[in-house]
Amino acid sequence: MKCQQCNKTATFHITELTKGKPQELHLCEDHARQYLTQSEEEPAVAPSLAGVLAHQLAVGQTAEELAKLDQRSCPVCGITFYEFRNQGRLGCPYDYVCFNSELEPLIVNIHGETEHVGKKPARYAEGTEHRTQLIRLRREMKSAVGDENYERASQLRDEIRAIEEASIKPQ
Repeated sequence: MKCQQCNKTATFHITELTKGKPQELHLCEDHARQYLTQSEEEPAVAPSLAGVLAHQLAVGQTAEELAKLDQRSCPVCGITFYEFRNQGRLGCPYDYVCFNSELEPLIVNIHGETEHVGKKPARYAEGTEHRTQLIRLRREMKSAVGDENYERASQLRDEIRAIEEASIKPQ
């Protein structure tokens, strides 16, 4: 979806109630920042210098937090939060755990719930947590070998074997 102000991709979708009716805004990051920093009404008295500085610091702090968040990545698939914001798609099921605190309000806003209550596919894949954990451990082991941390790599190898053996045994 395109920004309503320019041709960039809209990454912020804001819904406001105006006179009891919802109004949707689809904005790129720049226009959303501009929109969110505008005051809804002009103050009658000129703002004090301290108030202006406090407001700028708050905006700067938010931008810093967003920059830090954009750098976070999933240890399993490697997708960063910045890539998710631009693409609108996650890389793997573990991303819901990795970015839980950021995704939960978004999911509640869109779906109204955070738990799936509907039907599951007939061929529902059981044990996805084990597969996700195996992928993460293998990636971590490869990184440990690359860093020449062979002791950690052997510990991870043993964890992987234990998980694989547990999943093979009938329960």
